[in-house]
Amino acid sequence: NNPAIFLAAALAVATAAQVVTAGFTTDLYWQQQPAPGAVTPYKTSDWHDGSATFYGDPSGMGDDFGGACGYVSNDIVSLYSTKTAALSTPLFADGNGCGQCYELRCVKSPWCNPGSPSVVITGTNLCPPNWYLPNDDGGWCNPPRHHFDMAPPSFLKLAQRVAGIVPVQYRRVPCQRTGGVRFCLQGNHYWLLLYVMNVGGAGDVSSLSVKTSGGGGAWIQAAHNWGITYQVFAALDNSDGLTVKLTTYSTPQQTIIVSDAISPWWITG
Repeated sequence: NNPAIFLAAALAVATAAQVVTAGFTTDLYWQQQPAPGAVTPYKTSDWHDGSATFYGDPSGMGDDFGGACGYVSNDIVSLYSTKTAALSTPLFADGNGCGQCYELRCVKSPWCNPGSPSVVITGTNLCPPNWYLPNDDGGWCNPPRHHFDMAPPSFLKLAQRVAGIVPVQYRRVPCQRTGGVRFCLQGNHYWLLLYVMNVGGAGDVSSLSVKTSGGGGAWIQAAHNWGITYQVFAALDNSDGLTVKLTTYSTPQQTIIVSDAISPWWITG
């Protein structure tokens, strides 16, 4: 009974018909013309030049592979497996690179595996500079180098172990995650430390805030502590659940609100 709704529907049908007659599918048309306010997906970047080595336990598992970001061995095993790397300073970006995903392929080396297969890894650690060595002779993680110190199983998918270091091409790719964002709580009711993991898309976080789920109170802005951790300086009643709001670090920035993130009667640890 509403003429405006009827007219809008008629125009939509007419537009779809015009698109079909122009040789495009309506699905493609709507993909190319997102609605105002729609989320812009994180896209794969161009290829860039870098280098790669490997470090740590041959299994590629354990605390060694997540220390500077805050991932513990259980996180590595359950979320990221052996597809991880420690990032040099420019890529680590003061911890903002934690959780980002990269596709790497070995290039221009006789030690590259046949066909130059690629591997997708997550940045989970910092490869610190070694200022006692030049960046072309041992100081592979010295700025401004873009370097990946990989878990051994992932490096061996790219090149032979004897290589030690190989030139690579790399590009940022959307992180493919399952199971939703994961939170771990530390601290106490007056100082809450949240570890944020398993973020899809850009994979990273630039800001976080929380509020009680039941009372509809104001958002409390968290401060970035280190790596994947954010701290909330507030007295929080654990009889209420917590809603968490996250905004990505990479552009296009995206914000998600996880309304059922933390259930009532939560405890730290």
